[in-house]
Amino acid sequence: MEQDGNKVLQRKIIHIDMDAFYASVEQRDFPEYRGRPIVVGGSPDGRGVVATASYEARQFGIHSAMSARRAIQLCPDALFVRPRFDAYKSVSTSIREIFRRYTDLIEPLSLDEAYLDVTEDKLQIGSALEIAQQIKDAIKNELNLSASAGVSSNKFVAKIASDMNKPDGLTFIGPSKIAAFMEKLPVEKFFGVGKVTADRMKKMGFYNGADLKKLSEDELVRKFGKTGKFYFKIVRGVDERPVQPHRLTKSLGAEDTFEQDLETADEMLTELEQIAEKVTERLERSKLKGKTLTLKIKFSDFKQITRNQSFLTPVSDYFSIYATAKDLLLKEEMKGKSVRLLGISLSNFGNTVQLSRFVNPDQLELF
Repeated sequence: MEQDGNKVLQRKIIHIDMDAFYASVEQRDFPEYRGRPIVVGGSPDGRGVVATASYEARQFGIHSAMSARRAIQLCPDALFVRPRFDAYKSVSTSIREIFRRYTDLIEPLSLDEAYLDVTEDKLQIGSALEIAQQIKDAIKNELNLSASAGVSSNKFVAKIASDMNKPDGLTFIGPSKIAAFMEKLPVEKFFGVGKVTADRMKKMGFYNGADLKKLSEDELVRKFGKTGKFYFKIVRGVDERPVQPHRLTKSLGAEDTFEQDLETADEMLTELEQIAEKVTERLERSKLKGKTLTLKIKFSDFKQITRNQSFLTPVSDYFSIYATAKDLLLKEEMKGKSVRLLGISLSNFGNTVQLSRFVNPDQLELF
């Protein structure tokens, strides 16, 4: 709730998530790709990995982080396309211009995903559902792309809602429906619960929110560690985090918890590329450069490690970020280990001179 004088305002949050963004941009820009199974990523002739796949390709079971060789086995007619990040960034800028017609409270999560707080929208439309529909229509009519939207009173529920009716979906979960919705939600659909954790929960007899809700906060902490406090809140649909377009930043980064644990270096590097892209975009938006990069790795057994690398001068470019994170990852002994989360963050935005290593972008091999 937000206070407006003596009036209490119910927060109105929209989560916008573009549909198969990279692949959809390729199909839009190249008519010969339309209706075909498109895989954006590396070549199946080498050690390439899928970055994203069109919905036509997904029908064959192709998904991100899958090896390109496996993808071509599943769909021999798939067309493999190398990513064009400049094109995706340009489209992302246009999408945000559409957002700004309605609100300045925008928190981008990546090139294709953002939260919007429309509790008080610029056009005084009042209805978050109507605003979400107008945004979707503008994206379709002006950019010839589709987006899915989730609408609720907090970020967590809005994000879940946006994924419920993809592609081109619009899902509203009002405040009075949140408790019942969360009770019915399968544990694997909870944000932050990957495949390994979901399987672990099910072995304990927890299949949905209602099952988890039976446990006290202390019981959840005993079973799942500090994350239990998070589960206690989200199972009740409680998320008081504000949409944050501007904030004092001590560190900036991005991380992903994967639906399926990553088993190979190729899978990990593909995910690391996308995380590095998110971090780069966020640094550019915030006009920040950092001197210390931190790689975060969480394994399937929940053991977590971090590795750091410092630079002589602050960096914010994709190639330095990805190359450094890749180097830190490959230095780790990963044989026999599977990974459930990877993260990259930049910090130390001051002027202190520290040791560094030279990164030559020309020597990088993304795929």
